[in-house]
Amino acid sequence: MARAEDKTVLVVDDEPDVRNYLSMILEDAGFNVLTAKDGDVAMRIIRERKPDFISLDLVMPKKSGHRLLYELRKDRDLSRIPVLIVTAHARTELGKQDLEDIMENKVISGPGVYLEKPVKPHDYVRCVQRALGIEETVETEEKIGIKEELEQEMRKASPDSLKRALEVLRRKKSSTGKESAD
Repeated sequence: MARAEDKTVLVVDDEPDVRNYLSMILEDAGFNVLTAKDGDVAMRIIRERKPDFISLDLVMPKKSGHRLLYELRKDRDLSRIPVLIVTAHARTELGKQDLEDIMENKVISGPGVYLEKPVKPHDYVRCVQRALGIEETVETEEKIGIKEELEQEMRKASPDSLKRALEVLRRKKSSTGKESAD
């Protein structure tokens, strides 16, 4: 059975916050992660380090995800790398036509070939795991669920309550001597 620790995922997105967010989700699930800010950088990384999976934004400067995907499919060595399109433009003028072209021409096909932003961490990880034949563990599912719940609570919390929570975590960390509370 394949394991996340043995797989490398390339996250391609021009938005630094989105790249970091998606990378963090995958790292929390145990994957090795590489990142690229556009299709040109992604192609260099793909040729140097051939990832096991690619998470690809459609709308980017320089080389779009649409163009990169077509280049990958024309290359015999790279055409078999599974790709998940992660886009905020599946229904907008910017990306709708590209996504329709990809689907109609079966550049990629089947269920779970694209997700619309904002993505839910569990859905994102599950798409990657399915494509790579990795069984989802209860531990991974719980970790992602706890993190999602914590992020929701943090968005609602006041600055004072966040400061108090941080102080509690720091005290716990110093009393246990651990760097993190996995």
